[in-house]
Amino acid sequence: MTETQVKGPQAPDRQARRNNASASARSAHVTVIRPATNWPRLDLGELWRFKELLAIFIWRDLKVRYKQTVIGGVWAIFQPVFTALVYTLIFGKFAKFPSGNLPYPVFAFSGVLAWQYFNASLNVASGSLLGNVPLVTRVYFPRLLLPIAGVLTPLIDLMLALVVLVALIAWFHTWPGPAVVLAPFFILLALVTALGSSLILSALNVRYRDVQYVIPVFMQVLPFLSGVPYSLDGAPAKWQWLLSLNPITGVIAGWRWTVLDGPQPVPGQLAVSAGVALTLFVIGVAYFRRSEPRFADTI
Repeated sequence: MTETQVKGPQAPDRQARRNNASASARSAHVTVIRPATNWPRLDLGELWRFKELLAIFIWRDLKVRYKQTVIGGVWAIFQPVFTALVYTLIFGKFAKFPSGNLPYPVFAFSGVLAWQYFNASLNVASGSLLGNVPLVTRVYFPRLLLPIAGVLTPLIDLMLALVVLVALIAWFHTWPGPAVVLAPFFILLALVTALGSSLILSALNVRYRDVQYVIPVFMQVLPFLSGVPYSLDGAPAKWQWLLSLNPITGVIAGWRWTVLDGPQPVPGQLAVSAGVALTLFVIGVAYFRRSEPRFADTI
């Protein structure tokens, strides 16, 4: 269901002078409520009108995430640091995974940082509808706001952990080159991938509760299919193209290229990853919007 504000009929000058005070105080706009169209679409105007509600969702999720914790937001730094330490000991020191001529600690931490943003975004956003059942069933608002808030909230954790990445870059002298200006593009690519996937999974999760159990299993394997603990330039070319079908592979490789001046991703492979991400987003919006009218009855 969509709302549109249009200008109401204007009264002629003579008739306007005869109107009483109450009629003259009438609003110049009326709200027209129309049923949703058969073709799913992204109503940006409606989302913009509810921007304050989106900010409230993000602030609420931040407060709930670290409520009653001893170290609070430090968890946003501790998690990627601990994971990168384990990767460094197992895959860097013992397994000798390729790191693209970069020191493995900073190589691992940069990959883990981008990966954990995607991981947190997907987990939070895919369960956003089930986590807000009273709102979904009783209050009207664009349901898209819930998954969008789910992928925006982990950006705060990412910015906090960037402090450690800058310190590691200074320690190992792996300063970025001019390509660092493209770093936000790869975070945006991760956001688009997470949002598109979450729109599909959150809509499916309303009807099939098995989804919430499948996601953690899949996410345990995905880092190894995304090049998080190793550099893609050490893999055969045919496998690089196959792995590029996973958008996060392009995110990890591009992120390391921009922030560490690492190996540049193959443009064709990066285009494949971006194309898959955009396809996921379009399919996700279409499926979510088509399923949205049934959320309140099914959930």
